[in-house]
Amino acid sequence: MPSIVERLREDIETALAKDPAAKSALEVVLAYPGVHALWAHRLSHACWNRGLELFARTLSHLTRFLTGVEIHPGADIGRRCFIDHGAGVVVGETTAIGDDVMLYQGVTLGGDTLEDEKRHPTLEDGATVGANATLLGPITIGEGASVGAGSVVLESVPPNCTVVGNPAKLVGDCLDDEGIELGNEFAE
Repeated sequence: MPSIVERLREDIETALAKDPAAKSALEVVLAYPGVHALWAHRLSHACWNRGLELFARTLSHLTRFLTGVEIHPGADIGRRCFIDHGAGVVVGETTAIGDDVMLYQGVTLGGDTLEDEKRHPTLEDGATVGANATLLGPITIGEGASVGAGSVVLESVPPNCTVVGNPAKLVGDCLDDEGIELGNEFAE
């Protein structure tokens, strides 16, 4: 398991790699609210998992005020996640985000029930969610899949596919892990 310093360095390197506007590590440390929100989330998530729920929620609320990014402390976020721009991003309590995921501004990973159960999306490794996309419910966005800007996604997206629109529809064909064409059945 990487040390805290190694994780911070990894987050800075991720921002530099994924955002051509980032010119230096110092700029990322000082002026990247998506990175700040993820750092604060790691702390609030650790507190949440240790039963310090009120403190975790308070820290999450303060972070939202400072960054414009709302991440529930119960959400599980992997390594090298990058939130570009950050403003208006909402990540719900039962959301699970894998490694190397990219979120743009205005993304909502929301629930579709008031029941205390898995009710928010799962984003597998390498998924990308475009600006102002809304993903609702316990759906899965497959590994390497992309969601276009402004899309509304209510159904799971297979790995290595792209969906766009409201409601989201598959764009073109995509391949499964064995290289077999999945076709366009998501759009039907």
